[in-house]
Parts: sequence; structure tokens; C-alpha cells
Amino acid sequence: MGADALDAALAETVRRTGASIGALYLLAPDERLLCLDVVCGVPLEFAAPWTRVPLAGPAPVADAVREDRMVWVGSQEEMVRTYPRTAMVLPYPLALAAAPVTGVRRWGSLLLMWPATRPPHMTRRERGNITSSCRRLARLLEEAAEQGAPAGRERPRAVPVGAGQRSVPPELAVADFVDRLPGGSCALDLEGRFTYVSSGAADLLGREAGQLLGTLPWQSLRWLDDPVHEDRYRAAVISREPVSFTACRPPDQWLDFHLYPDDSGISARILPSSAHEPSPPASPQPAGAAGPARAGQLYQLTHLAAALAEVVGVQDVVDLVADQIMPAFGAQGLVLSTADAGRLRITGHRGYASESIASLDGLPLDTAFTPAGHALASGVPAFFADVEEMRRSYPEAPSVSGKQAWAFLPLVISGRPVGVCVLSYDSPHAFPAEERAVMTSLAGLVAQAFDRARLYDTKHELAHGLQQALLPRSLPAINGLRVAARYLPATRGMDIGGDFYDLIRLGDTAAAAVIGDVQGHNVAAAALMGQVRTAVHAHATLGTPPDEVLHRTNRLLTDLAPGLFTSSLYVHLDFARRRVTLASAGHPPPILRLPEGETRPLEVPPGPLLGIDPDAAFPVTEVPLTEGMLLALYTDGLVETPGVDLDDSITHLAHHLAEADDQDLHLLIDAVLSKTDTTRRRLDDIALLVLQKEACR
Repeated sequence: MGADALDAALAETVRRTGASIGALYLLAPDERLLCLDVVCGVPLEFAAPWTRVPLAGPAPVADAVREDRMVWVGSQEEMVRTYPRTAMVLPYPLALAAAPVTGVRRWGSLLLMWPATRPPHMTRRERGNITSSCRRLARLLEEAAEQGAPAGRERPRAVPVGAGQRSVPPELAVADFVDRLPGGSCALDLEGRFTYVSSGAADLLGREAGQLLGTLPWQSLRWLDDPVHEDRYRAAVISREPVSFTACRPPDQWLDFHLYPDDSGISARILPSSAHEPSPPASPQPAGAAGPARAGQLYQLTHLAAALAEVVGVQDVVDLVADQIMPAFGAQGLVLSTADAGRLRITGHRGYASESIASLDGLPLDTAFTPAGHALASGVPAFFADVEEMRRSYPEAPSVSGKQAWAFLPLVISGRPVGVCVLSYDSPHAFPAEERAVMTSLAGLVAQAFDRARLYDTKHELAHGLQQALLPRSLPAINGLRVAARYLPATRGMDIGGDFYDLIRLGDTAAAAVIGDVQGHNVAAAALMGQVRTAVHAHATLGTPPDEVLHRTNRLLTDLAPGLFTSSLYVHLDFARRRVTLASAGHPPPILRLPEGETRPLEVPPGPLLGIDPDAAFPVTEVPLTEGMLLALYTDGLVETPGVDLDDSITHLAHHLAEADDQDLHLLIDAVLSKTDTTRRRLDDIALLVLQKEACR
């Protein structure tokens, strides 16, 4: 009952907003994916590239949920600028809106599409209608959840825009009227199947009407089996605008096709064409050769190619293949393996029990023993439609998974094998030549992405290990001082940067704190960060004043000439004199919160960045060290936002610190970070060090 109500609500939303297409995406339980639940106005096949959309991906439905806002794309030109990957798979004139479906929690996203004939701007009333529709969908999902129904279906489904499919047979008078018209007429539903064929159309197409009804044109009429012709049909369905094309019926009869779509289907007029001269028949295709790929498969391949170009790590490749390539070919299992010391090591899998993976992992690369090993050694893909076919070729291959059909796709780059991708099925599965050709082409794209991902993971592990070794494992406990720190890497690049912090014990009556930011987010930045931190630590433990600590560290960097500059803030806390002395090398000012609640940026005149001028001076600032005062040191990644004035961002940070509870400094950091928009994409890494003078007891 809940699913039916949801379907009806989506269809009603499509009708009420004047859209031609609608879709509802729901968040997966781990909230990393948006899964298509129901689509309205187009065949389910059209939505194949987007049945599962990563929440972090560059797609309108993902942006709507992630940023909790309505996304409006008013034209194809705007689509190309803002969502180029989506535009590659939807090269049709249209307008699009995606809005978050939110109630007591985030449920997902509503997607609506209109023909390009509508105005390119959305009115306030239209936005209100879409927002209210999203609230209604959220209420239906919440009611279903209260009744114990799961959110989302195992497989997405398509529903008509109307209350039901309109399948009323044509009246005889209408049929007679159509037959009297020159040429031929026919009707197709939105799935592309013939629902009506006039006698004139049957004559022009060369088949009886009874042989065509209920079939797809490109299946029942092989001369229409061309992705160019199918693409024209897809363009009519998605854009809801008239489309025309010309095709040749063998041997030499050219026909003009005019398609007129609406929400119920497509009316087609077929007329003889005089614009083409007779041409010789095409050469017959060899038996077993792959025919032209379906337009839908070509768009799917284009979409996956763009997605594979953006993946970063090996797990990203595994997730993409599992979430998008497996459903595209109807597979139920996936294993990605790589060769290592003469054995096949599994790097990722889906649809297999852990016991099966344990049995398959580490199999020897014996071509007589495993089809995966043979595919890797020969570079030739292998397809097995059932268990018997597998046993005939590899009688000694282990049968531990219970799968019934397999495609073994070698991952080869410039003649160098990097791994094997295995797609498997729970029941026998024939692999037509066309499907084999698409799988083989896709394997080449997966191979390139897989090789890049392995290289990235290797570099990332090196960089991450280096950074963990350079940052302090823990901060020393200092009597009379409470301290907490946090480091967040940038979300782009190698998850490593040059931000650093440290707390240094200087006997029983003093301590020093330092924070800094080296240019870049790579191994060179991390290495230089380690050198700067070591230099500061060495000079500080000698009792050097703050300005001299920065001066000597600056001299070291100018001598090393690393080509990277560093900002730094050094703080000396003298518990005996109850004074705080600060010196800055081009670093953002610290935030001071006094015991009575006043919170403000502390003015510390900055010297130049470290590593520029070997003779630079660094002014010193001194303030009282009072009981209960709090000092926050941070790097610019916390306050720099494109389009926002830096002084305004620092003022906002001070406001957030003033509001935060200081009972637990770690929770205080959590509260500040949650209010400064650090949970989304970070273009820079962030370091935050908070110090508070405890009251004497």
C-alpha cells in the first residue's frame, strides 16, 4: 500500500508541475548512495546509468541532498557547464530540477524534467509546488516506516504519468481515416513497442501488423537496428518534442520517419523519401559478429567512462563497478583480482560469501587450472554461459561460489596485464556478441582506472604514513593547562597537507605552542612540515624567545630553499610570570576568549612568511595569562571560503567559540567545526589547537 501511494504521489507531482519525467531517489542505509526507487514518464532502461548515484558525486540529485537545496538547470547549455557528465548521457534539450526529500530525516531526492520549450527560469510558485510535493513524499515514506515497511524497493520500477496505461483499442472509423492518409501511421508506447500499425505502415515496413504489434522496431525490423535511429526515439521521449529521421529499408527504399511524442506515447508518420538515391546493399555481416550496440548501451558506456575517469582509489573502482557496471549487465557477483607473486589476489568483491572469497583468494596463476589466470596471461576475455561450459574448459577449476555463469575480463594496459574483472550470475546467462563487445570495451576503461587507483593508493599510504609520523602522536600533559587539538586533511588531493601543530613542555613553569601551514597538499609539503616542526621544537627547548624561534627557523628554510613558504604562530606561556608572548610569521590571528565571555581575534602584528627573507624580523605581542582564558590557534583552512571576506570568517569563528561550551575542549572543537562548514568538501587542510589556563586549586 505504501509503495502504491508513493508511485501515485510521484505521478501526481509530474502532472501537477507540468513535467514530462519524474524520479524518486532514496538514500541507501549507509547514506553513501542514492538509489532510484521509482521513475515516471520514461522506460526504466533510460534511467540505467543513474540507478545508483554516489552522494558525493557531481550530479543534480546528489547536490540537492548533500547541500539541502533545490538544484535548477534551465537549459542544455547550463547542463554542459554545471554537470558535464550528466550532459554526456542526456544530450537532449531539456530543463531539470532536483530537490531534497526531507522530513524527520533525509530521505532522498526528487528529480523532475521538462521539455526545453518551457521558460528557462523557475517561478516562486513552481518552487513552492515542488517543495510541497517533496514534503508529501517524505510523509508517505515516514508513514511506511512507522508500519515497518523498508524504505525503497529491491529493484526500481517505472509508473505511467496517468492513473494507468491507456490501452483502449482504436475505433474502426479512426482506423479507416488513418488508412486513407498517404504513407503510413503507427503508434508506440513510451517503452518503444508498437501499439498500432496502419495498413499503409505495414506495407512500407514490409511486415504484417500482427508481426509488429508489441515488438520494438529495432528488434522486429533489423534494418532499424542502428543506434542512430534508436537515439532519435530516445530524443523524442526525453525532450517531448517532434523528431524526424530517415532510414533505408533494404535494398534501396528510403523512408522518412516523423515522431510526435506526448505523455502517453509516440505517434509516427512514415512516408517514402525522395531525397536519397538508391544505394548498393550493405555487405552481409559474418555470423556471430557483434552488431551495433544499442543506443542505451552506448550512453551507458559513455557515462561509465566519465565516472571511471574520476575515481581515485581501488575501493572507488570496486564500488563503481559494483554499483553501476554490475546492474548494467544484470550480474549478481563481482571479483576484482590482481597478480601478486604468482597468485591471484582479490582486491574487491561483491555478491560473494566471505567463505567463497577466502577459498578463491590466492589461487595460483595456472592457466590450466583457473579461467581467471588464463584470461590474465592471454589477455583474451572468456565467457561461460553455464556450469557445463565451464567444466568442459576447466574441469579442475574450483566450484565454491554457486554461481552459474561467468565473464572473465582481463584488465590490460599497453599489453601489460594489471588484473582480472569477473562478472558472475546466479543463473545461466547467454552472452550475445553485442554484449561481449561492450564488456570487452568497458574492461579497457576499468583497467586504466584500476591501474591509476593502485598507484594512488600506494602514494596515499606512503603520504599518510609520513604525515602520521610527523604529527605528534599525543600532546604532553602540562599542569595548569587544558589542551585539545584536531587535524582534518583536505578532501581533494592525497589527504595530506602541510598543516602542523605542537605543544612543548619548557620545564615546570613554562610551555610553548606552535601552529603552522606549509604550502601544498603533497609529500613535499609534509616533509617540509616535519623540518619546520623539528626546528621550532629544537629552538624552543633551548629557551629561545618567540621572535628568535621564528627568526632561526626562517633562516633554516631560506638556506634549504625548498620552494615552499610557511606561515606559523608561536606562543610562549609563562606560568610563573602569568604572561603569554606571541610572534607570527604571516599566520591568521589567534582567537582569545576571556573568562567573563568576551571573545575576539587577538591582534598579533605578523612578520613575513618563513622562507622568503633570511633577515626578516618578527614582532612580539604580550598579553596577561589569566585563569580560565582560552586561546584558539588555527590554520587558514578553517576560515578561508571562496567569495567570503577573510576578516568576516575570522569574526564568525570567534562568535562560534564564544557560544561553545568549554567543559570538554574536544567537544568544543566538535561544536566549532560543525558550525564552520567543514563537513563538506575541503579545499585545504585544517589544524586547530585550543589551550585553556586552568584555575588554581
